[in-house]
Amino acid sequence: MADPADNPPFPPDVPILGLPSGIEEGSVFRLLFIAYPDSLLLVDQSGSIMLANPSAAALLGYTVEELVGLNVDVLVPDSIRPRHASYREAYGRAPRPRPMGTQMELVAKRKDGSEVMVEIALSPLQSHGLPFVVAAIRDIGAYPRVKQALQRARYSEHLAQLGRLAVDTRDLQVVLQHVPEIITTALQVEVAVVWLLDGNRLEFKVASGVGLLAGEEIGARVANRPDTPPGFVLAQGRPVVVPDYRLEHRFDVPRAYLENGLVSALAVPLSDRGRVIGMLSVRSKESKRFGDEEVRFLESLSNLLATSLQRVQTEEALNHAQRLESVGQLTGGIAHDFNNLLTVIQGNLQVLEELPALAEDSYAQQLVSAATRATRRGAELTGKLLAFSRRQMLQPSAVDTRALLHSLADMLRRTLDQRIRIEIDTAPGCPPVMADPGQLESALLNIAINARDAMPEGGTLRFRTEVCGAVPAAMHNERSEPNDPGIDAAARFVAISIADSGTGMSDDVKERAFEPFFTTKEAGRGTGLGLSTVYGFVKQSRGAVAIESNAGQGTTVTLYLPQQEGGGLSPPAEERADETIPPGLRVMLVEDDAEVRKVVETFLVALGCEVVAVATAEQALTTLDAGVGPLDLLLSDIALGAGMRGTRLAIEVQRRFPQLAVLLMSGFSSELLDADREVPQSWELLRKPYTRSELAQAMAKVLAGRG
Repeated sequence: MADPADNPPFPPDVPILGLPSGIEEGSVFRLLFIAYPDSLLLVDQSGSIMLANPSAAALLGYTVEELVGLNVDVLVPDSIRPRHASYREAYGRAPRPRPMGTQMELVAKRKDGSEVMVEIALSPLQSHGLPFVVAAIRDIGAYPRVKQALQRARYSEHLAQLGRLAVDTRDLQVVLQHVPEIITTALQVEVAVVWLLDGNRLEFKVASGVGLLAGEEIGARVANRPDTPPGFVLAQGRPVVVPDYRLEHRFDVPRAYLENGLVSALAVPLSDRGRVIGMLSVRSKESKRFGDEEVRFLESLSNLLATSLQRVQTEEALNHAQRLESVGQLTGGIAHDFNNLLTVIQGNLQVLEELPALAEDSYAQQLVSAATRATRRGAELTGKLLAFSRRQMLQPSAVDTRALLHSLADMLRRTLDQRIRIEIDTAPGCPPVMADPGQLESALLNIAINARDAMPEGGTLRFRTEVCGAVPAAMHNERSEPNDPGIDAAARFVAISIADSGTGMSDDVKERAFEPFFTTKEAGRGTGLGLSTVYGFVKQSRGAVAIESNAGQGTTVTLYLPQQEGGGLSPPAEERADETIPPGLRVMLVEDDAEVRKVVETFLVALGCEVVAVATAEQALTTLDAGVGPLDLLLSDIALGAGMRGTRLAIEVQRRFPQLAVLLMSGFSSELLDADREVPQSWELLRKPYTRSELAQAMAKVLAGRG
């Protein structure tokens, strides 16, 4: 190891112009090193730390004395230490300045084993006659934009957690118990309380909570008056933020809040179909703890909790058909807000993932990937609800059932228990069926997974197709249900049956097999949505589904789907040679949600478009009347607040500009279904949430149609 005395790191002979007499240059350099806000390490050629400033000690969890003499390899996470050693050797052979942002390693290991996201800049001193390298380390986890992105990612994961819980359990108490735990974990606060308004609306009752104070036990009641915290929120009818209880004069602050050191708070109403039925509140010992991000998170969580309350309250009172309709209404109620939320989260994550500062940061990429997976799970959850309520958008086409079954069987042979034998029996010359290919494959996969679970010791899974002139007569007598297009009596059908040799079903289980949220699996292993989605898909496809099963004798599920008229598969559509968006495409974007509008505008700009963005249809028409210039595409949400709807706006704009291409989007599947029946075929419909790639594909399709 080199002796610092031989090569002093702060040479006294370096002149500093303008330095007052009597002040030594070496002292100035030493003070600069100590006071510098970034972490600084002086490292010799062997990797030993010769000097460290207090900032480095604070960041890495050591004292300055402990850092001196350590090898820098100790500060590298174990998983990448071998790579770091070889990198350091290569750097030592050809040292060169590496400015901040060109990272040597992006994660540093603290003394306690935890890791911190960093940027590292290297400055070799060999050219100045010193055998050292200065490493400047900066904690990028403190960057506002990174902190905000990671915060949003954490919030989205917790929202998805509640969404999964709301689907997986039918016990309202379980959901209510977990909500405060999710809130305190996500927001990192001390207190979270769920308040429910009693039937006479005179009192609020504590339904669940974390960090409850004396007098706030489960079941405790508070008067519904404007001078009480929950009563004030109900009177306002909107989120309420309390920056500091000590300065609060709008309502009476309970003495226990201040005695327990609680300073700030946030509360949002809990509403059921526009009527306040309770409140979510959180409190913190930090002043001014809650901002817009926390308000949006708690509102979204309140919406999810409200839908769970709606579901539980209606399920007990409704029969099978009414249950399906109530869930459809529930889905329509949450789809718009939830899908808008997912659009914002997914869009910002895509932008964050492509930031140069995070491109090489494996830890940040892991966080982004986890959040992206959470948004996909949220979208899948909404999709499952839409499927069994028959409010999803289907894109029927001719499907070769033989090819589909063989492809599915190949996949299942690779993934299912090897003790399960898979057989396929397809009728010769079986005509194609008219169905959405993706949804049909998903339905068959759902049934196959149920069959696998019914054969824990192995068995036989058999797929069979046969042509049938009509659906069995008994199935035409099923009770008519909302959103059911009915069985096409004039159509001919193909029966696709999936039979297993498993445990079978009792009559009671078979009776409820298609019921939403009904499952015989243990807690945490099933949502009860598998066969419900199959039922909804088949009925929406103007077909039927039947179950034959007896306890201990296996189960056969048969899907009756209409044949393609005229027979024969349609030739595949010719792919467009150019799917790119023309540079400089002028797009008018109409979206009433400011966060969604910002994300979509970012997508469009990244695609090379010139964007005119407005919030309402009325603003769009005013902008057009003012002479905004020629436009190529109108991209509008269907639901635009209380004013003119997007469909009406598109009709009005096309009346004035016939050559303008139209692309409509919505998080409401019922809106998309209605629009699909009402608008011209040249208008493309885009379902939220969507990625930038999906937006580009939809735009390319509608522009090609215009051409």
